[in-house]
Amino acid sequence: MKIKRTIIITFAVFIIGIALAVFIFKESPDPQLSTSDVNDIVQTISENWDSVVKGELPRFQYDLDYVIIDQNDDLIAATDTGLNMDINSAIRNRDTIVDIKKDGIVVGKTIIYNDTAALWEQYKMFLIIAYISIMAALAVICIGYTVFINHVVIRPFHKMKKFAGNIAAGDLDVPLKMDKNNLFGAFTESFDIMREELGKARENEIKANQSKKELVASLSHDIKTPLASIKAVTELMMVTIENGRDKGRLETISKKADQIETLVNNMFHATLEELQELSVNVGEIQSSEIQTFIHNADYELKASSYTIAKCIVLADPMRLQQVIDNIISNSYKYADTSIEVHSLIGDGYLILKFKDFGAGVSENDLPLLFNKYYRGEKAEAKAGYGLGLYISKFLVEKMEGKIKCENHSDGFEVILSLRLAGKVK
Repeated sequence: MKIKRTIIITFAVFIIGIALAVFIFKESPDPQLSTSDVNDIVQTISENWDSVVKGELPRFQYDLDYVIIDQNDDLIAATDTGLNMDINSAIRNRDTIVDIKKDGIVVGKTIIYNDTAALWEQYKMFLIIAYISIMAALAVICIGYTVFINHVVIRPFHKMKKFAGNIAAGDLDVPLKMDKNNLFGAFTESFDIMREELGKARENEIKANQSKKELVASLSHDIKTPLASIKAVTELMMVTIENGRDKGRLETISKKADQIETLVNNMFHATLEELQELSVNVGEIQSSEIQTFIHNADYELKASSYTIAKCIVLADPMRLQQVIDNIISNSYKYADTSIEVHSLIGDGYLILKFKDFGAGVSENDLPLLFNKYYRGEKAEAKAGYGLGLYISKFLVEKMEGKIKCENHSDGFEVILSLRLAGKVK
């Protein structure tokens, strides 16, 4: 509806501009003199010549300036200063010159001042002001329309584009904010519903995978029990049987049981140590890159102004970005306050401190935060799976660093320590 309203207003201004232009040209000054007005002036002056000679000019209702000269081209009287006071000047200005007769004899001349040039100068200035005013009004409307389009179309579109990028990257915790002026209202709502459904599907998938892993672990454990019995009986028979052929067969059974045990152990450990598949490629990076990582993670701009101490650290850029994403995302999710970021160098590490001003965690939960699948009592109402800090600790330790959490009286702090590779020269 707002776009329609803006189009109507723009069209109305355009029509008003055309109407104003038509009115201006219709009311343009007429450079032609009225013959009857000139004759009336000359006739009146002729009739009152004696008074005119004394400098008393008759009064007229006509808006015309004039000069009266005698036969010798000498000035008798003028209605205003700055007029052409002689014949030659009057001719150059294209003034109207009319003889004044008294009793049939020419006694002087009336020079009717031609003010066409002045009138056109005034008219030209009026046209310029009108043109500038119309253009300014159109410019204001265009700017307003551009701002309006940016607010209701372009910005929501960019938000959806960024949201789609987050979805493609697997980040389902960031909602797509909507407002009543969003033209993509229903479309935006569908996008956010899709995010929620994808989140539910991911949660169900994680639960299903967890159930499968628990089932595999349980079966692995259950298989170990009869397998141990088979190995025990085989070993006992190998001790009691003296027949070489039978012993060979029992040894074969024992070796196959060992193979089965190895396979079961591998399957069992694969379900409990699946995070070992995360590759970490440690290299030297400038600490200035960390500022970029924090900026990328802080999409709500809650982090206060900060400066990272200059040094070179050992880290995997992709994995370090993942760790910082998790730290700031947790702060958004559980505290939703501003975040203070501080850095210092000490004991061979670049130490980064991320502090929010939320309620923190209970002292009972604090030592368990990095356990796999562990979620504190204050996290029950929040979406999550208890893997973020567990994965972060695994990645940080792979990069030869350390990570820990602390409660403070005014908030909660995550301390990330990255091993130094050398100072920046």
